[in-house]
Amino acid sequence: MSTGSGADSAPAPTDPDTLTARPARKQSMFSSLKIRNYRLFATGQVVSNTGTWMQRIAQDWLVLSLTGSASAVGITIALQFLPMLLFGLYGGVLADRLPKRQLLLATQAAMGLTGLALAVLTLSGHVQVWHVYLTAFLLGLVTVVDNPARQSFVAEMVGPDQLRNAVSLNSANFQSARLVGPAVAGVLITAVGSGYAFLLNGLSFLAPIAGLLMMRAGELHKVERAPRGKGQLREGLRYVAGRPELIWPIVLVGFIGTFGFNFPIWLSAFVDDVFHGDAGTYGLLNTLMAAGSLAGALLAARRGTSRLRLLVGAAVLFGVLEIVTAFAPAFWIFAVMMVPIGMFGLTVNVTANSSVQMATDPLMRGRVMSLFMMVFTGGTPLGAPLVGWITDTYGARVGFAAGGAVAAAAAAGVGLMLARVGGLRLSVGWYGGHPRVRFVERERLVTAA
Repeated sequence: MSTGSGADSAPAPTDPDTLTARPARKQSMFSSLKIRNYRLFATGQVVSNTGTWMQRIAQDWLVLSLTGSASAVGITIALQFLPMLLFGLYGGVLADRLPKRQLLLATQAAMGLTGLALAVLTLSGHVQVWHVYLTAFLLGLVTVVDNPARQSFVAEMVGPDQLRNAVSLNSANFQSARLVGPAVAGVLITAVGSGYAFLLNGLSFLAPIAGLLMMRAGELHKVERAPRGKGQLREGLRYVAGRPELIWPIVLVGFIGTFGFNFPIWLSAFVDDVFHGDAGTYGLLNTLMAAGSLAGALLAARRGTSRLRLLVGAAVLFGVLEIVTAFAPAFWIFAVMMVPIGMFGLTVNVTANSSVQMATDPLMRGRVMSLFMMVFTGGTPLGAPLVGWITDTYGARVGFAAGGAVAAAAAAGVGLMLARVGGLRLSVGWYGGHPRVRFVERERLVTAA
């Protein structure tokens, strides 16, 4: 049980391959679900996540149908994530100060209300693009507090030993909903319009609210809350800046989140302009990507450690796959490639998330995770309009390839920085009769010479 500063934080190792890694513990793929409070949380989240994915698909398609512009979809996404960029760190301060379960009850209720408001506007026939922009921005404001509170609350439900497994299952939960949500949204949009997808999303938040109310407070792992005081925001930034095992994974997910995860823009453009499909086609592509993401999350749940070598390698492959897929000559090739893209994208997210959480002092976790989410999703207001403009101006294929190129280059750069921190150098040669490119310790290179 974590009771004070540093109770379950990791030391700051210098080897990039073992940064933030604890000794591996044997555990089953679903071991954290044995904990009642987390089981209630996960059940509520899978319902609301399904509604969230329904709303995402319906929102993107509604904006595209109202405007015919990929840039307008980018603006919607940017407005939803702009509050995270502007106020994300303050949300982390609140998450460290306030009781997280009560905070989540308020944020989940508010998020449900935004869905219901958009449903009323759409079903009444009065919806305009600026309505979608406004509700996206309001949802983003709530997310500023909800994200760090929800991320750091996982540790209070399961404790340090099950944290990696729970983080991976959270992602599996989200991606499972992603399998169902887009498919249902595609059917609803085609049959009766977007309004009913928004309505079901608003109602879906009753499930996580019920789960939070049913939890046993005495079974939560006690974590000391940060006292109210001046300079807590700067304290959090200094804490991260002094730890390479935190700062470089956060930098990497910042680049990938800003430029590599603009799938609503790219997929809607490919469906509309390249393959000339409809909302059902858009939902299918999202479902295939979700299938790959779910596979990546379940594989991550089985791993006992979160190695930064895996993070960097997955990020490089993610970017390369985006570049290759951008020039797929046929729809079925493009669709199949969504599966590995989803798998490697999810691996990047889960590995970075669990690595950062395990290396963070419990008293600082809310602020650190708010920074993590700020750079991962908060960069979207900067990247989405630019990516949307490139996609509109030069075509969907160029826009998709450009995002992948930035992701791959950022991963390579971060990998080199982590190797430098760990005293490693790039070595190219024959090892075991095969040509290999790998990082080895400087001392070994000197001895070999």
